Amino acid sequence: MRLALFQPDIPQNLGAAIRLGACLGAEIDVIEPCGFPLSNPALKRAALDYGPLAKVERHSSWSSFLSSPDRDQGRLVLFTTQSAVPFQTFDFSAGDTLLFGRESAGAPPEVHEAAQARLYIPLQNGARSLNLVTAAAMALCLATERTNGWAA
Repeated sequence: MRLALFQPDIPQNLGAAIRLGACLGAEIDVIEPCGFPLSNPALKRAALDYGPLAKVERHSSWSSFLSSPDRDQGRLVLFTTQSAVPFQTFDFSAGDTLLFGRESAGAPPEVHEAAQARLYIPLQNGARSLNLVTAAAMALCLATERTNGWAA
C-alpha cells in the first residue's frame, strides 16, 4: 500500500504523513512542487525521528510520478470531495496507491482523469473537511484492514 501526496502545501502535514507511513509500513510518494522547501524545519519537526524509518519517494512532477516504475503496480485511488463513492464501500487491493490532493486546491482535472477510482470520506452535515493526514490515516487503516496488510 502506498500513500501519495500531490503538491502538498503544509510542511507539518507532510511530516505527519511521513510518520504515518513509517508507523504503518506504507511507502510515501511526494509529488512536487510542494508549497514549501522540503528542507523546511517544520517538516523535520513533524516527522520527528521517523524519517529514517519511512520509505519516501520524491517525484519532480505529476508526469514523473505517473512514469515511475511503481505505477505499474496497483490502482491510483484518489480521495476527493468530487466523488460519489464512499470510501468504506470500496474494494481495496494491496497494491493500491491512495492519493490526496493539495490542501488548498485539491486535485486538478489531469489527476482526476488518471485515477482508476475516486472516493470520498462521508462527513456530518455542515462539516467542510478533515485534516489531510487525518483523512489519509482513515483511508490507510481501512485499506490495510481490508487487504489483511497489518504487520504481525
